[in-house]
Amino acid sequence: MDVREWASGIRLSAFSVIMLSLVVLGAWVLVPTLGTYIDQRQKIAALEQSIQVSEEQITALEKERERWEDPAYITTQARERLYYVKPGEVVFLVDNDLDPAALPQEQGPVSDTLEETPTDWMPQLLRSLTSAGLSDTAVAPR
Repeated sequence: MDVREWASGIRLSAFSVIMLSLVVLGAWVLVPTLGTYIDQRQKIAALEQSIQVSEEQITALEKERERWEDPAYITTQARERLYYVKPGEVVFLVDNDLDPAALPQEQGPVSDTLEETPTDWMPQLLRSLTSAGLSDTAVAPR
């Protein structure tokens, strides 16, 4: 009954009804406008970021163009990329100059027989997980 007493105590005059309706009308008009304003501000910020990225790309391309105007740079690129040489020069190209240990090893033949491991994999998995979770230091792979 407290709610009924509270509700009966509310007296609405014509002025308060008009003011309340004006506040609701104002909110109804301004909320979409505010949403549009926020959306436009986000688009402007995204476009400004895009302009900044484009300006950085333009700067990088201008620097690269300046490098290509240098005859020494052009000569270096022609020698490294296209293997161009000046007349009278002798060039040696070395194949397989890598360390033999760094080269990939050939795979041995694959057997046709099926082999079973004599151990159960579940306890081994649990031991591995607990030892990895409880260890204090990580071990580098070999």
